[in-house]
Amino acid sequence: MMAADTPQAAFANQVRYCRANDAPITAAVVGALAAALDRSTLTGRTVLDWRGPALADALPLRLAGAVHALWRSGAVRELDALYQGRHVDAAHWTMPMAAVLRAHDAALRPWLDGPPQTNEAGRSASFIAGLHWLAAQGWPACFEILEIGSSAGMNLLIDRYRYDLGGVVSGPQNSPVTIAPEWRGPPPPDNIIALHSIRGSDIAPIDVTDDAAAERLMAYVWPDAPQRFERMEAGIALFRADPPSLEAADAADWIERELATPQQDGVTRVLVHSIMWQYLPESAQERIERAMESSGAAASADRPLAWLSLEADRSLMSHELTARYWPGGGEPKLLARAHAHGAWMEWLT
Repeated sequence: MMAADTPQAAFANQVRYCRANDAPITAAVVGALAAALDRSTLTGRTVLDWRGPALADALPLRLAGAVHALWRSGAVRELDALYQGRHVDAAHWTMPMAAVLRAHDAALRPWLDGPPQTNEAGRSASFIAGLHWLAAQGWPACFEILEIGSSAGMNLLIDRYRYDLGGVVSGPQNSPVTIAPEWRGPPPPDNIIALHSIRGSDIAPIDVTDDAAAERLMAYVWPDAPQRFERMEAGIALFRADPPSLEAADAADWIERELATPQQDGVTRVLVHSIMWQYLPESAQERIERAMESSGAAASADRPLAWLSLEADRSLMSHELTARYWPGGGEPKLLARAHAHGAWMEWLT
């Protein structure tokens, strides 16, 4: 295993990433955990003996979510000053965090069995901006959305949020959620778009109609931004009132099936995903690439195909919104860079 793939390197990278994304509390939590981990607990041994790519597996955030869940439950009040942002020096918390790992080993260990579910509604702003851009390329401005890695489905509510994207306003006026990232650069194209249909899949979707599952989702929200909790609570309420189409399925299986279904004339079909590509096996990534390119070869001006991805660039410590479309060759076009959780967006085109 290369040094860059070790758990220690993953925790160090996550600390830098959190600091670059205005998350000092989460940076301190991850830093304290990294310093506190040892082989005296099953949790510590599982992390230190991790065999997979620790960074791509989001190993630090699995454990950070577990400890956050403990704090939210009231089980570790000794971490109040940390989670309330009153003392965010990681070195100060090494000993208290080691005590938490020992006292709550049995509760923490299961959180390492699956990736974090950081389904953030703020990322819908990137998709909406991308749809505005696609419409400006001359394709039908009526979109069929296919999302993979939908997690709890918060971005499947994309048509129920209100947006202000550098002054380009859209979405229902009475929405309980307004997403207005700090805008950098020129605004996206200002045109009218419509969402024809929205469907999504996830290998293990979180059912937010279940209170325990909803609380688990909240534990993955970084504690640095209180507005994210408000947005998540509002999104859960919207989901419960009228659940979107969210299917439990393998991403490659699902997109191959969906692309094989007839596409309506005058509708642009769009694959979207955010912060999930790293979790897919290489074989699944290749299948999705082949399926999109094959369908793209058959696309037409009346039935175009597009692909919007919002994925992490760890070298820049931010995310890139990239578009591909057919007809048009399918070459990637970098549209914007964005904050991890939708706090800002820098439009580049």
